[in-house]
Amino acid sequence: MIQLDHISWKAGGRVILAEVTIAIPANTYAVLMGSTGCGKTTLLEILCGLRKPTSGRVRLDGVDVTDLEPRERGIGYVPQDLALFPGLRVREQIAFAPKLRGLPPAEIEARVKRLAEQFGIVPLLDRLPDRLSGGEKQRVALARALAAQPKLLLLDEPLSALDEGMRAEAVSLLQKVQQEHGLTVLHVTHSSNEAAALGHLQLRMSGGRLEALQD
Repeated sequence: MIQLDHISWKAGGRVILAEVTIAIPANTYAVLMGSTGCGKTTLLEILCGLRKPTSGRVRLDGVDVTDLEPRERGIGYVPQDLALFPGLRVREQIAFAPKLRGLPPAEIEARVKRLAEQFGIVPLLDRLPDRLSGGEKQRVALARALAAQPKLLLLDEPLSALDEGMRAEAVSLLQKVQQEHGLTVLHVTHSSNEAAALGHLQLRMSGGRLEALQD
């Protein structure tokens, strides 16, 4: 469960987030919409620990994580630019977090193999990011985010670089991933069609405030 209690964030005297309070139940696929610059990415960065809120608390599964480092929060994050490491091959990208946590090599190898099979990227394991298409990069970024076995997955416009034909396939993949891994997902998008297809819970950010949309 994600619980935000009166989260505010200011930059240069401008209020970006104003007393944001919301609870997202566990195993929910929540979709967040809103205009460019309204604070959606800022909210994701506060959740995963890349920004500290001006005020308020962040709780995950009842635990206050506001002062914890990103690696201590059990969150998978896929930023809008995907942020793949340019010098690492696909297998190294996926193995990065498990290796950082000191897992045994055999367990890391098994996890990389399992995720590569799930995302259909086994033939890409020895490629560098500059030899991947947009859709392939998206799958690698998702596999890398899930390699740490997070309970919460944050996605910032993950399908924005895909054309319409690939987007439908990616929506199906995200639905399958959320269900199979039992994830709570918060997915930022500008697409109402994307939100309708994926969202168990639809949210909108406006004027620094967050509201749940009714069906």
